[in-house]
Amino acid sequence: MKRLILLLAALTLFSPPLASAQEGGLTVNASQSLSAISPYIYGSNFGPWAIVPVDLLPAAQAAGITFLRFPGGNWGDRYDITEWQLDFFMNLCDLMNAEPSIHVRLRGGTPEKAAELVRYANIEKGYGVRYWAIGNEPNLYDDYDTAQFNRDWRAIAEAMLAVDPDILLVGPELSQYPPLFAQTPKDAAGRDWMTEFLRANGDLVDIVSIHRYPFPRQMGRATTIEELLANPPEWDVIIPNLRALIREVLDRDLPIAVTEVNSHWSPAFGNPASPDSFYNALWLADVLGRLTRQKVEIVAQFALESPSAYGGWGLLGQLDVIRPSYYVYPLYQRFGSELVEATSPDARLTLYAALREDGALTLMIINLGEETRTETLHLNGFTPGGPAEVWRLDTEHPAEQVESIPVADGELITVPGWSATLLVIPPA
Repeated sequence: MKRLILLLAALTLFSPPLASAQEGGLTVNASQSLSAISPYIYGSNFGPWAIVPVDLLPAAQAAGITFLRFPGGNWGDRYDITEWQLDFFMNLCDLMNAEPSIHVRLRGGTPEKAAELVRYANIEKGYGVRYWAIGNEPNLYDDYDTAQFNRDWRAIAEAMLAVDPDILLVGPELSQYPPLFAQTPKDAAGRDWMTEFLRANGDLVDIVSIHRYPFPRQMGRATTIEELLANPPEWDVIIPNLRALIREVLDRDLPIAVTEVNSHWSPAFGNPASPDSFYNALWLADVLGRLTRQKVEIVAQFALESPSAYGGWGLLGQLDVIRPSYYVYPLYQRFGSELVEATSPDARLTLYAALREDGALTLMIINLGEETRTETLHLNGFTPGGPAEVWRLDTEHPAEQVESIPVADGELITVPGWSATLLVIPPA
């Protein structure tokens, strides 16, 4: 019963905001601030298994990636991170102006090795890495259960904190965290991995982390465009449910991180809705908007780079390959830092609004349907100071400015089908 009460409270608190709205249309109340947007919502994963080609380094720098998780995937629980690998990673973070995060080895690792990595990074080299995790997707280990994981995690965490008590611990890095509690990962004895982790280590963990790849739903069958673009609303259930569980177990809140996310966990490539597709870019744009609205602290897309032979996950490929999902990040670079109240007429046309530090109001309008949409803009609490810049990501425009248009309360706004459109409205 307690879980049900907390879940209902969470769904009330974190459900899509209801603007004090006129009927229908795109409604924005710029005077109603919802929260600051975490700067680390625009992250990715990087590891020794993925090298950014020299020719694409300028693109990596220009993307606006704000957070890099290393070494990403299961590589970190199969190999020890060497000093030169860590140095290389830190150099890339400097070049990209991205916040670094490192997950140390759990399976096959030791508290001593983890502590030494922290000592090398933060004491000897002075890198000041703040975000550290222990292991990757431990619920997939054949020979692990929740009890062993929680013991091993705690021993490593305490050893790391003894070296640098200022680090922030991220965990438990569970795989495939789903919308419903009945579907969350359980060990062989039926114990819930997240619940048991919070009970055992909730006093040490600073940020609760999960992974999610919703497709494929059936191996051997390609995901359809319709399935892909109908998927993002699940985040409006996953995050509130996880918050409710954290509150139930710990009687307090903790920040949430989604440290691996993409549409597919399989190496899908070359299909209409696989990770290398334009429609994956639309999916990612809406997922980022929803996770922003759900006040998630960190989001790390998987991954910064991947050769086509290993799947289409990467924002970048080999040689001169820049995949469509890359362009989501330059588009969001122009989005504001303070989320404000906004609603749209239906789930196929999503709207996110934010204020920028320069006073501009930004509207991210994502049309997940095929048809062009024209809606009335209801603009409250903001006076435009001139025409709005219109930036667009669709099959013809890779996050580029396409025009400037007049904006005012009652103005008609038109967006093409299957597109992400950003309006940057200057203040009066």
